[in-house]
Amino acid sequence: EVQLVESGGGLVQAGGSLRLSCAASGFTFDDYAIGWFRQAPGKEREGVSCISSSDGSTYYADSVKGRFTISSDNAKNTVYLQMNSLKPEDTAVYYCAAVPSFFGICSSWSGYDYWGQGTQVTVSS
Repeated sequence: EVQLVESGGGLVQAGGSLRLSCAASGFTFDDYAIGWFRQAPGKEREGVSCISSSDGSTYYADSVKGRFTISSDNAKNTVYLQMNSLKPEDTAVYYCAAVPSFFGICSSWSGYDYWGQGTQVTVSS
């Protein structure tokens, strides 16, 4: 059974930090890229960051560049999203998802097959 399980969300003040984790199982981790998406109330879901499990290539949305860092521990089949200098506009439900590497650059934000249940991140001003 394919599973993506997010953890690490919570409530933090503006300027603070959180680290999200995405634990993957049930598929060949090295054959997939993992992406982080977020959806705020009343807004469309947007791609935040992604990483290729095969070569470690990383991509970031402009809104989080310089503040968020994505990393992967292939031995643990886990991807992390370190979020620093958080802003109230970062408040959203954050999801991780997996896309086959052959689909192309993960930052096309399309073709993601598997999704986690999401974790809430709330940044207070």
